[in-house]
Amino acid sequence: MQLFYAPDITENPELPQEEAGHCLRVLRLGEGDEIHLTDGKGCFYKAVIKRAHPKHCEITILEKEKQLPLWDFHLHLAIAPTKNMDRMEWFVEKATEIGINLVTCLQCHHSERKEIKTQRLEKIMISAMKQSHKATLPSLTGMVPFKQFIQQPFDGRKFIAHCEEGEKRLLSHLYSKGENALVLIGPEGDFSPEEIALALEYGFEPISLGESRLRTETAALVACQTIHVLNQ
Repeated sequence: MQLFYAPDITENPELPQEEAGHCLRVLRLGEGDEIHLTDGKGCFYKAVIKRAHPKHCEITILEKEKQLPLWDFHLHLAIAPTKNMDRMEWFVEKATEIGINLVTCLQCHHSERKEIKTQRLEKIMISAMKQSHKATLPSLTGMVPFKQFIQQPFDGRKFIAHCEEGEKRLLSHLYSKGENALVLIGPEGDFSPEEIALALEYGFEPISLGESRLRTETAALVACQTIHVLNQ
């Protein structure tokens, strides 16, 4: 089933320009054809094309269906974006497919990337949401300094994955089913010792994701998948 994304569909019953172009020019749908949409806020819609213009597509909503939550916990991954954005794009795509509530981009001491444009990542998340037939789009927060971020309140378990020596337990041994989770994943050069110490002061628990040394985006996806598996 082809799924279109229209975040303001109830207030403005037409497809956004890019979605309209795909609907009309690529798929060659026309007036009277039925389509399926999501608002990215938890609802699916069945609609019929009312009027087809070259750059927009007016619709009439036939049915609205709220998708039941696919998981009963809140999962937040805070990750230092990789220098190669292809790897970050891969992560947000796969995390959206698996299931995540919020991704935050962290600016750390060893970060090679100091700025990030979120528009491209948001488009990839939208595509992954539609591909995996989810009705809720994960939230994405642009670059936030590490020290500022860890001081923010969070209702749930807080973890930091790092490669420094010291006592660390496996995430799978610490996390319990149904708990909200926030996981920090550092840059390619890892968190600095000062950042790790500061995170521990603010209640983050040090974790291991296994014996292998993982790339940033792989570690983030392993954390995401581990928590989902533990909730099955």
